[in-house]
Amino acid sequence: MKRIALGIEYDGTDWRGWQTQPDGMTVQDRLEAAIRQFAQTEIATTCAGRTDAGVHATEQVVHLDTELERLPVSWVRGINSYLPSSIAVRWACEVPGGKDGFHARSSAVARRYRYLIYNSPVRSPLWKNRAGWVFRPLDLDKMRQGAAFLLGEHDFSAFRAAECQSITPVKTMHDISIARQGNLIVFTFEANAFLHHMIRNIVGSLIVVGKQNQPPQWMKILLESRNRSLAAPTFAPDGLYLSRVFYDSKWGLPQRDDVFP
Repeated sequence: MKRIALGIEYDGTDWRGWQTQPDGMTVQDRLEAAIRQFAQTEIATTCAGRTDAGVHATEQVVHLDTELERLPVSWVRGINSYLPSSIAVRWACEVPGGKDGFHARSSAVARRYRYLIYNSPVRSPLWKNRAGWVFRPLDLDKMRQGAAFLLGEHDFSAFRAAECQSITPVKTMHDISIARQGNLIVFTFEANAFLHHMIRNIVGSLIVVGKQNQPPQWMKILLESRNRSLAAPTFAPDGLYLSRVFYDSKWGLPQRDDVFP
């Protein structure tokens, strides 16, 4: 039995998230259907991290186990020939399997997400479903000051969805950066792991700070409160991208350099 790792890119606009559902309208359902057509057998996949409806990925990582003998390029081209235009396999490689082998989720050491906001008085049709929209000016310095309180290991219950299934709300935020590129504001979050809706809840609260409706210290108050009801509403999924999943170099994954978004 061979274990194959795949790097997947997708536009989540028309999909009901990653995880399989009875109606088949998820990224996992479409990917596994394409694999089934290519391999002519049922093959299940395991992903690095599930994404919600409307959320995108520039590099989701999955693994599958198979007895098929195929070159990496054959996995890429073969699966892609059966995928819709909104989903693509970017790379494939064989990795060690078994108990001590590579696992898309448990072998991951960190994850990077990006959130894009189109910050302009007038909405842009070109960024529909690709970025959140805020028409009021945002103060990036104040948002950066607020974000700094979230760095390090914390209980992130204040930014946790009620339906979150994580064993613990304690996560380690390695880095947060906020940069402007024209009318786009790019939030980058890197942590060992994230809670359900954690990034969208943080972004929503940082926007409150950016509008100067709350001081930067409000983020510290929210964090220490561990009370989800005190923080801002969950922001839209449109601008959220799973950008990179980090693994030990020993696995030899042919991951791309991190690209925009």
